[in-house]
Amino acid sequence: MKPIAMITGATSGIGLACAEKFHKAGYRVIITGRNVAKLNELKDKWGEDAYPLIFDVRDRDIAIMAIKSLPPTWQEIDVLINNAGLALGLDPEFAGDYTDWDTMIDTNIKGLLTVTREVVPGMIARGKGHIINIGSVAGDAAYANGNVYCATKAAVKAITDGLRIDVAHTPLRVTLLKPGLVETNFSNVRFHGDDERADNVYKGIKPLVGDDIADAALYAAQATAHVQIAEMLILATHQANGSVIVRS
Repeated sequence: MKPIAMITGATSGIGLACAEKFHKAGYRVIITGRNVAKLNELKDKWGEDAYPLIFDVRDRDIAIMAIKSLPPTWQEIDVLINNAGLALGLDPEFAGDYTDWDTMIDTNIKGLLTVTREVVPGMIARGKGHIINIGSVAGDAAYANGNVYCATKAAVKAITDGLRIDVAHTPLRVTLLKPGLVETNFSNVRFHGDDERADNVYKGIKPLVGDDIADAALYAAQATAHVQIAEMLILATHQANGSVIVRS
């Protein structure tokens, strides 16, 4: 039986790249998200190797129901990739939008916790599993006007480190991937659909793409059983950290 990978936020960006990469590597993939059309497109493309779950990680009750609804042949998840996340706004903390704050906290932190809480007990019971959380370089140090987003990604790091401690007595592995500048729809979402402002984020530098992060996730998942890739910081060549980017 092929191993199973579950990817949250699998309809675009890093999540979609992970779904494609793991499917190509021989995994069956549980693909989750809110974009019904994209999930169905992937299901049509991959057939019996894909199982779509339609839910928003912010809605805890619906997320729990969706995960519990998995048929027996899809319940033994080998790799969980907690990818669903977003940034909204780029304002000083004293001028931030309350709704943006709630959405980031509910998605990036609480949504990740809900999915982890529902999937990891099964991994422990089976004595195998790998949790890969998508953090960010933004979790290492705050940058100007990044305040709440940076805080959520710092929380992802702490939550990941804590989980690794909590399962150290088991064969489970826990990995944190911390991407830098990745060209996806991330900036378009952050700027609420302002394409010009989003495009300016990537001008003058060759950024990472979703496949680069998916490669890192697959590398960690395919490491020999006694090797745990605890944390990986992945930056574009001309990015030094969350705030230092050299543009041509």
